[in-house]
Amino acid sequence: MEIISLGSGSTGNCYRVSDGHTALLLECGLPLREIRRGLDFKLTDVEGCLVSHEHLDHARSAPEIMKAGVDIYASTGTFDALSLFGHRAHVLDAPTRIGTWLVTPFAAEHDAAEPLGFVLDSGGERLMYSGDTCFIRPKIPGISHLMIEANHTWEAIRGSDLDRSVKNRTIKTHMSLETVKGFLAANDRSRLREVWLLHLSDRHSDEGEFRRQIQQMTGVPVIVATTSAETAHASARERPSPPLPVCSDQVPDVVVADDTAAFTPPDEDAPEIPW
Repeated sequence: MEIISLGSGSTGNCYRVSDGHTALLLECGLPLREIRRGLDFKLTDVEGCLVSHEHLDHARSAPEIMKAGVDIYASTGTFDALSLFGHRAHVLDAPTRIGTWLVTPFAAEHDAAEPLGFVLDSGGERLMYSGDTCFIRPKIPGISHLMIEANHTWEAIRGSDLDRSVKNRTIKTHMSLETVKGFLAANDRSRLREVWLLHLSDRHSDEGEFRRQIQQMTGVPVIVATTSAETAHASARERPSPPLPVCSDQVPDVVVADDTAAFTPPDEDAPEIPW
């Protein structure tokens, strides 16, 4: 699996993922010219673009992407908020085959119309992409590649000079390092090969410390997504792991726990996306 970060953060998010057969974009929050440049001007090689929600740093180029001939996959709420319609707008409300990927959406927790995260399965590997969210409700076993928001620490937010309302919004809509660690602790990590940390705050995160803590916890390579294109398939960063079983195409809808407390990872009884 190959992952490339074209941009990550409040100025714009866009990632290219490929299983060697089908390339997808996760988000299109950069100007189209920057996306084209990051893809070496091979936008037509992309099978589709998954958009987690309507905020501009995730969906800025969605109309232009569609006009360029690339299908967009998002929730009904996201399409309505963007006023995007047409034959290239595909509502993602159930497991969906896109090329060689099987994409399963799950609900995210963010101040948007109908935000989503995504689980992508192909060839026995499983990628989870969180999008913007303050926590993740379902358990997701079998993750081999994790792309997860790590925006801030609670201590950094508490000690900042931000207005109280901005602090509250940040805590209630973006994932903290503490919650990332809680998610990792609550989920099976036996197949995990690498972790990507996304959307780090310029003021309330420490790239080196975030990487150190997650690498110490997981024992796998940890990459902090940057605003410039970078690949993550170099063999030097791959650790040996047992073969992964091929996932079934029949992945049921995600069921979320009704009693999940805010800012906490799923507990032992939380439902999961079957592997």
